[in-house]
Amino acid sequence: MNAQLRMCPLLEKIMRSLRVENFRKPLVIHNVPIPEIGEDDALVRVTASGICRTDWHLWNGDWSWVGLKLPMPTTLGHEIGGVVERVGSRVIGNQPGTRVTVPFNFACGHCLCCVSGTQNLCDNASWPFLLEGSGGWAEYVRVPNATLNCVALLDGVTELDAAALGCRYMTAYRAVHSRAAVRGGETVAVVGLGGVGLAAVEIANALGAQVIGLDRKQSQLAAAKKLGAVATINIDGLTPEQIGERVKAISGGRGVHVSIDAVGVSKATLTALYSLRKGGRLATVGLSSEEDKGQLTMPIDLMVFNEWSMAGSLGNPQSEYPGLLNMIAAGRLKPSQHITEEVALEDVQSVLDRMPTFETNGYVVVTKFN
Repeated sequence: MNAQLRMCPLLEKIMRSLRVENFRKPLVIHNVPIPEIGEDDALVRVTASGICRTDWHLWNGDWSWVGLKLPMPTTLGHEIGGVVERVGSRVIGNQPGTRVTVPFNFACGHCLCCVSGTQNLCDNASWPFLLEGSGGWAEYVRVPNATLNCVALLDGVTELDAAALGCRYMTAYRAVHSRAAVRGGETVAVVGLGGVGLAAVEIANALGAQVIGLDRKQSQLAAAKKLGAVATINIDGLTPEQIGERVKAISGGRGVHVSIDAVGVSKATLTALYSLRKGGRLATVGLSSEEDKGQLTMPIDLMVFNEWSMAGSLGNPQSEYPGLLNMIAAGRLKPSQHITEEVALEDVQSVLDRMPTFETNGYVVVTKFN
């Protein structure tokens, strides 16, 4: 290991890591060496790590149609809260003992996207599940380019908050705050009240919007109400056009200013569009699954006639974390309130097994690693 590394002593040399060995096969806990780090890296002791539907998609082998090839074996987990244990000699800030969150989009810091503040679109991006020793379902992770990719937490922001931030929450923040540019007094429809959708309800409400929550599960509709939704619609059995009419009836007959598609399948995207008023804005954060393979049929004529605009939204750039963390520290947002279960590494497989039928409510976070 590089002699210049500044480090806290670690008594352990071996850690527990939960690994995918084959798609859709049971995960296996292995004892593996704690990752070594380079001069620009940090070693983070994981104290909280979320279990996200993205992990479920990856475990299923989805997104091969966009060129994603998961190495085997690999450790998933990309919603990470923890404490810096070691840093390389070139790391600025984020010294040992710093509590951090780790964005799932590891950025290089020097490409055109990074220098313009959109590190989430980094030309040289990587992700925890693609790098050996960086997946969050383990006791320790290696974070590359740690000066940028470890984000220090403010006082009042817990490591549980950090795990909740990791993917779903910060993704919702980017979509609502930046890509859809929601303003106070606007109306917002959130389609799909899973992890991203409920966070979008909370964030839009905190920004002063009037939010309508749409889902087919009564429990999720009730959760949206608790987070500030002024109205909810159970969309089970309804067509996107029918749902759009109901949204318009609630929003004064015109439709909403903004829709957030937090699902990504055809029906959800069309529902989000048909809920818009003229000149409305759609931000979509959901990714498709095997059924659509990334190809959706769009009502392009209606988009033209109504001047609807549509924006994709991916994660959250490191440059936008200060605004998000400040809202949390001030008590305006509470990511950890979405956490409904804290589990051990051994329990992750049972959580994945519940996901196909949407039996998980809220965020499930690993907090027991040994």
